[in-house]
Amino acid sequence: MNSHDQQDHDQNTHDHQGHDHKGHHPQGHDQQSSKQPGHEQHKAGSHAAMAGASGHTAHGGHHDMIDDFKTRFMYSVGLTIPVLALSHMIQQWLGYDLTFTGKKYVLFLLSSVVFFYGGWPFLKGFWDELKERNPGMMVLIAVAITVAYVYSSAVVFGLEGMDFFWELATLIVIMLFGHWIEMKSVMGASRALELLVKMMPSEAHMVHGDHIMDVKVEDLNKKDVILIKANEKIPADGVVVDGESYVDESMLTGESKPVKKVKGDLVIGGSVNGNQSFKVEVAKTGKESYLSKVIGLVQEAQKAKSRTQNLANIAARWLTFIAIGAGTSALVVWVSLGKPWDFALERMVTVMVISCPHALGLAIPLVVAISTALSAGRGLLIRNRTAFENARKISVLVFDKTGTLTEGKFGVSRYESIVNNISKEDLLSFAASLEQHSEHPIAQGIVNIARELNLGMKNVENFESLTAKGIQGKIDGQIWRVVSPLYLKENNIAVPASTVSDAAETIVFVLADDTLTGFIALADKIREESPKAIEILREKGMKLYMATGDNEKTARAVSEKLGLDGYFSEVLPHQKVEIIKKLQREGHFVAMTGDGVNDAPALAQADVGIAVGSGTDVAAETADIILVNSNPKDIANLVLFGRATYKKMIQNLTWATGYNAFALPLATGFIPGLVISPAIGAVFMSLSTIIVAINAQLLKGTLKNYQ
Repeated sequence: MNSHDQQDHDQNTHDHQGHDHKGHHPQGHDQQSSKQPGHEQHKAGSHAAMAGASGHTAHGGHHDMIDDFKTRFMYSVGLTIPVLALSHMIQQWLGYDLTFTGKKYVLFLLSSVVFFYGGWPFLKGFWDELKERNPGMMVLIAVAITVAYVYSSAVVFGLEGMDFFWELATLIVIMLFGHWIEMKSVMGASRALELLVKMMPSEAHMVHGDHIMDVKVEDLNKKDVILIKANEKIPADGVVVDGESYVDESMLTGESKPVKKVKGDLVIGGSVNGNQSFKVEVAKTGKESYLSKVIGLVQEAQKAKSRTQNLANIAARWLTFIAIGAGTSALVVWVSLGKPWDFALERMVTVMVISCPHALGLAIPLVVAISTALSAGRGLLIRNRTAFENARKISVLVFDKTGTLTEGKFGVSRYESIVNNISKEDLLSFAASLEQHSEHPIAQGIVNIARELNLGMKNVENFESLTAKGIQGKIDGQIWRVVSPLYLKENNIAVPASTVSDAAETIVFVLADDTLTGFIALADKIREESPKAIEILREKGMKLYMATGDNEKTARAVSEKLGLDGYFSEVLPHQKVEIIKKLQREGHFVAMTGDGVNDAPALAQADVGIAVGSGTDVAAETADIILVNSNPKDIANLVLFGRATYKKMIQNLTWATGYNAFALPLATGFIPGLVISPAIGAVFMSLSTIIVAINAQLLKGTLKNYQ
């Protein structure tokens, strides 16, 4: 449904109970090209199907997985403490001796619980990766802990050698911790569709003969007539059949001003009614509705979004092949050379233990945990770490206008008196005195600035509306009017040259009796931080565009004032998605910022979706990153943070894998005079973990330098 067919209006007319909007058929505008992206039809299921697609089962399942890792981690930590205390090597390092009869069997039992309970996710993951023929981190962890457990158990029951129980337990604990952090950092994407569904009210007031009854929204049929009460959400797409009101569609279409709806106008389910009630004949329900199509777009874009393969998994896959190959080679070679079985087996196990990816498992999650916490303290909430890391690659940034570059509020931009005996403040006071009797958003903007300036309100008598032209009332014995340009035209009153502006403004005129005394211009104000944000981002070599549901004149004015590279006006949600796709096809790495439901599909489609915190929960849940303070300058920090985080991850991965490249050849025993024992191998393994942890902590100092 093209909602703009009924909502677009001339920015230079206004009426409430007299303030009206004269429509025009919208044509999308692109400063680069006059063509809009093609309209695509997207299908979405019923509300029940949508709830199922994104609902509590899947969402609860993810919660359960996180809770499971957390529980296994907590119990494993508790068991690992006595394992460490009883381990011979730890006692040697710390200089104490704790021995008692049956100590090795207690150590075996404790380690067995850690192996089978704490290690279960990795043992299961081992089989899953093998079935998918895609060995990675899970295979490497499972091989390492299994070899360590089997060998150590054999030592307990008679094999010559030393056990690896403490290495086994600490590896499992660290891996559980890493996976727990990682899962928490990426959770939440499935909630977006749930929030979209919740935007629709659950019940509607259906008109049935002479009475009204409440029915469930899913029970509505086409042609049913429903009552929309003041300040309620509209439950279904339809046509106004009785009454009139102003409807806020900003969260759905991006239109910054509430739109007047009269008989014959279309309304969108999910939009919010103003202060007057009206009746609507249902035109679209279920999967045909506007909001359902938006839901379908979000669902499609989320499914289509490619995932950058984890560098740690790639490293783990190669390390798996190398470790298994090197360990097996060590066993075979030393046995074939006539060495004792105990020696050959020890060499193989040492290789496997040294390959235990303690450092590799922490390389990414530790950096993620630190950068996520520090970013949150600077107003950036990271929901998708891959997108955050990829922020360094952004080449094009597409802004939504309303609520992102602008404040999303209809305010007075300028006002002037054109007669000598009335000051501009008095002009505003007279206008506000009249407008306080009106519910129109323009009226609210005028009244708000008058109150901010502490201008007194005057007593108004005989207030009335001038249909489609303005309002009037008697103040101090004079008839004062606030009217549209149409009123001036019909009464042959010349429009002053001083009112002419290229800005995207709505102009109203103030008359005392029949004398034009001045004018007031209103607009959606540009955020104070926006110009500086644009300057910073342009310095980083990005192309900057704006895509908005607002009209062409408003879009052009904002774009030119901020110096953007281009703009797209009067676009619907699916058109924003097409804009993102078009830029991606051209080879750009695209980021999108927005705050409304209308932005949700584009946020999901973009390589990096950025929601401003002043917007809806839906936009925030669909986006990869949320700007808590709604400050466009934070987007520049996002890029800097992303670059620093990615650099630190690469450093950690380089060290974690480099350590293995150095230690593995020594563990095999193939290098004469450079054979390391399992104990020394364990020391190397622990040292690499410490270095990775310290390096991750250094990220704090780096990020603190960014403003």
